[in-house]
Amino acid sequence: MTGPSLVQDGSSTVALPGSGDRLVFVDVLRVAVIVLVVAFHAAQPYGPTGGEWPVTDPANSELLRPFFPWGAAFGMGLFFLLVGYFTPRSYDKKGARRFLKGRWMRIGVPMVLFMLVVHVPVVYLVESPRPSLGELVRSLYESGWQNVYLHLWFLGHVLLYSLAYAVWRLIAGRYADRRPRIWSPPNHAAIVGFVVVLALVTFVVRGWYPIDDWVPLFFVVAAEPAHLPQYLSLFALGVLAYRGDWLRQISTRVGMVWLSVGLVASAGYWALLLLAPDSSITAGGGFNWQSLVYSAWESVICAGMVIGLIVLFRQTFRRNNPVLVAMAAASYAAYIIHFMIVVFLQAGIEGLDLPALIKFGLVAILGACLAFGIGHMSRRVPGLRVILGTTPAEPDRTRREELTR
Repeated sequence: MTGPSLVQDGSSTVALPGSGDRLVFVDVLRVAVIVLVVAFHAAQPYGPTGGEWPVTDPANSELLRPFFPWGAAFGMGLFFLLVGYFTPRSYDKKGARRFLKGRWMRIGVPMVLFMLVVHVPVVYLVESPRPSLGELVRSLYESGWQNVYLHLWFLGHVLLYSLAYAVWRLIAGRYADRRPRIWSPPNHAAIVGFVVVLALVTFVVRGWYPIDDWVPLFFVVAAEPAHLPQYLSLFALGVLAYRGDWLRQISTRVGMVWLSVGLVASAGYWALLLLAPDSSITAGGGFNWQSLVYSAWESVICAGMVIGLIVLFRQTFRRNNPVLVAMAAASYAAYIIHFMIVVFLQAGIEGLDLPALIKFGLVAILGACLAFGIGHMSRRVPGLRVILGTTPAEPDRTRREELTR
């Protein structure tokens, strides 16, 4: 495909200028999600997260309280949708064997290296007294491997979902006369139906597994069941979206309506957590009406922000520029290395007498700049660029699937 792409927008057709078949707005959206993840981790020592973090800081602000559950309501789900969107194209081009080998080399190798060389030694060193090897492994397993994976749990899930997709394609491939069904972009009714189903399934899962309860999925992958319905469903919808070209075909009118819904729901959520932080509605688990309301509220935010941001970015970012190209190429590396950068920055400014929001801003901005900058510079280091996935692309049109392989 060359030249501008055409998007049906209700009764009108919108031209999307770009470089070949590269979806410029998806590159920008991908970068934005990673920046959100960096900010999410940058805020950990400075807000009431309720969880553990390597750095503690006396500076703390209640204004950051809503940021954590709000980001969790849609951020990683949007990431999984983008992963799912480009998965069929990669499989179609490579076939099952090369597809799975490529995913393992690009995702599995750096994940395992960072887990064994960086994460496990750090966990061992911070334990007091030092546990035996058996005690260490048992404690890590009982905590759902969360301390081993840290932020790389996302990569473990991408590997697992990719394997499931490949198996499904192999089974479906036995029916040679059966072509994949092309699903039309969702309308309002379909989106409402998705929100209802997601809310109900999430409510049932959280009856047994509240938010922040981690388990070793299939014994080896760190997973938070409370958000699994969101991740799995959006990955699957991403696969369907690719066949129907949803990212370009979904109506702008539909996208703007749901962006408004997502923003209104988000504003109400922020107001609730700031004005009534101890509200039972935000408990995040159990078979009760509060958990049902919270699951539904979160599902509305998820659908509204995911659909709305896709359309907003599509309408806003239509042309590439050198900075966006460089950041998109380094986005996968930035995701892998940002955690260490953020923790070092937080430890470095711990002794400074600054307000929590100032510290958060400094760590978020510097962390994002350093993560993307180091990711970009890694292209010059042969071994490092292979590990971090920043090897320059061949001069063809296959880079559309980068980061999601």
